[in-house]
This record gives sequence, C-alpha cells and structure tokens, in this order.
Amino acid sequence: MHCELNTNNKKTIKMKDFTYYNPTRIEFGMGKEKNIGKYIAEYGVSKVLIVYGSERIKKSGLFDTIAKSLIDNGINFEQLGGVQSNPLLSKVYEGIKLAKAKGLEAVLAVGGGSVLDSSKAIAAGAAYEGDVWDFFTYKAVPNKALKIFDIMTLAATGSEMNNYAVVTNDETKQKLSLAGAATFPTVSVINPELQTSVTKEYLVYSAADIFAHSLDMYLSATYLPEFIAGHVENILKTVMRTTEILLVDGNNLEARGEFAWAATQALNFTTFCGVENNRFDTHFIEHTLSAEYNIAHGAGLSIIVPAWMKWQKNNLPERFEQFAKNIFNVEGADAGIEALKQWYSKIGTPVTLKEGNIPEEDIPVLVEKLSVVASMWGAESLYTKEMITTVLENAK
Repeated sequence: MHCELNTNNKKTIKMKDFTYYNPTRIEFGMGKEKNIGKYIAEYGVSKVLIVYGSERIKKSGLFDTIAKSLIDNGINFEQLGGVQSNPLLSKVYEGIKLAKAKGLEAVLAVGGGSVLDSSKAIAAGAAYEGDVWDFFTYKAVPNKALKIFDIMTLAATGSEMNNYAVVTNDETKQKLSLAGAATFPTVSVINPELQTSVTKEYLVYSAADIFAHSLDMYLSATYLPEFIAGHVENILKTVMRTTEILLVDGNNLEARGEFAWAATQALNFTTFCGVENNRFDTHFIEHTLSAEYNIAHGAGLSIIVPAWMKWQKNNLPERFEQFAKNIFNVEGADAGIEALKQWYSKIGTPVTLKEGNIPEEDIPVLVEKLSVVASMWGAESLYTKEMITTVLENAK
C-alpha cells in the first residue's frame, strides 16, 4: 500500500525492514496538462468528472485547455466547482451523486490538495453503496474507487502521490482522513508554471505544511536511518530556500519546480522507509483547529509544530539537536525551535493561537474534542488530555 514496517524478520538490523509501494505515475513538466486527455484515455476511461475550486481556472484558460484535450481524445466530462480550502463533506456528497447519476468512470482534480482530497473521497464514495463518511470513521476501507487523475495548481499536501484524503464533516465539525489501496492517483500532472499564480499567503502556508509532513516523522521516529534523515533535511532546506526565492520572484520556475517536487517527496512515503514508530502528532491536533475555525491548514500547522516540538524535545534530545544544527546552524533543541518560529514569522505565517485568531479560552473545549478523536483512533494512551493541553498551552 505504501511504506509498511515488516516485523517477521528475526535478524536484527538497524534499518527496519519495509515494503514500499506507490502506483502513481508522475508527469512533471511544462505544458503537460495539455496531454491530460491522452493520459486518461490510456487507461480506457471515456467519462470523467472534473473537480475544481474557484472559477479562476476558467478565467485563466486552463479549463478550456483541459476540456479540449479531453474532447480530442474522445472523453466526455461533467464538472463540479466550488471546492474550498478545508474541503467539506457536503461537496463530496454532491460529487458522488453526480458521478453515480452520470455513470462516470474517473475523477479529474484540477487544483491543490483540497480539490484532490475531495476528488479521492468522491472516487471512493461513487464506488461504494454506503455512506462515504464510513471511510473516515474506519467503519470501512476504500478498496474500490473510480480512477483518480489530477493537475496540480498548488504544491503542499503531497496528495498527488499518496492515498490520503482529508475532509471536514460540515455537521459534526470533525476533520478526518481516509486511505485505501484504491485512492492513489493514477496519473498526477505537475507543471510548475501552473503554480505561479499562488498567492504569497498560500505559498507560506504550503511551506509550513511541507515542514509539518517532514517534521512529524523526523522528530517522532524512534529509529531514523541516516539516509532518510538526510533526505528529510534536504526537503526542509529546499523548501526554505525556494520559499524565500518565490516570495521575491513568484515566476521563478526553477524554484517553483523544486518547491513542488519537495512537496511531493515529503509525503509520498519514501521518508517513512526503514524508520520505526513515526507519528503524525501535529496533524492530529491541527485538523481540529482548521475544522473549528476554518484556519488554513498550513497556518494551523505553523502554530502547532513549534508548540508540539517543545513538548516532544525531551523524548528525542539528540534528534532535536541534529535538527537545530543541520537546518538552522544553531546549538540545542530550544534554539532550533526558536529559529523555526522566527523563520515562520519571517515568511509571514502565524506561530501563536492569537496570531491565528484562535481564542486561548477555547483550549479546554479543543482538548475534549481532540480526546474524542483520539478515542476513535484507539490512541488515548498516546494523545492524552495532558499531552494535548500542554501542546495547546505552548501555542499561546
């Protein structure tokens, strides 16, 4: 499915056994979106649902480019717009209803992670007789789905090369994820030129998201091979370097391309290989923040990551010292955490609850909501109320 730890080998080696599997085909390069009809037709698909966010893709001409490519390759399409940041279950239901009614065979996401996550959920739900929310609450696993294709116009989540999808339930305010063998994209198109219109605000939120994908694993794994540590550190350095370039020159395609590929690498499961006991602590906490306050996911993460690091630092002191020295050239865990906060502030993403417009007096309520999610995950012993409270208090 992705990178799984194998425990049946009784011979002890430091790098842990693993099985790596990723079926997604990446088409990276200028103008590749013009070939999307050809790519889809190669898989025998003739009817697709185009899913997108704002009408910007029509104003820019991208939608027309995609439509022409589909038509030229004999592919009929329906369309569903209006997906928002922190995508909603209600929009997923809308897409499932349309896909089933029209007998569609695939979903084509055109946008960023929110659009692609919605598309994965639509693809899974359209091949399921029950409620798609079952996949998010672990009552079922999405082992069947319509084929998934995407054209990325924003780099951040790595969703283009993994099987995760995160959606918020409008009614319950729960932000949960699904993952299954069928929810990997079949083909993902990454053209850095399509990402030049990303605002500076969402560029820095994207950088914070990539950092969190990397640091969740890097700073939680009880064993981390040197090769993987170096891989993660290179992702972090690349994101820092290219973010600062793009804040000055958003049309720098070399920086845009490296940023996009670093985003993909941060969560295509290569960084999980050979490691042991890695977790997603910051994402566990942040998902409730963005569900409750509709804060951008990356902005929520830039608040939670340093706060979590303060709680986690004594569990892996040598790793935190390594992070401080190799990423920011400072000595000690506290100096490394402070350097990260300063960099976040420098690029313009929040580092406190107040900066994110999240009321500090809501901490007790957030702790209770997060405890419910921890119980759903069977992770009450890890995500205790004391742990959650400490992290949120650190974010003041």
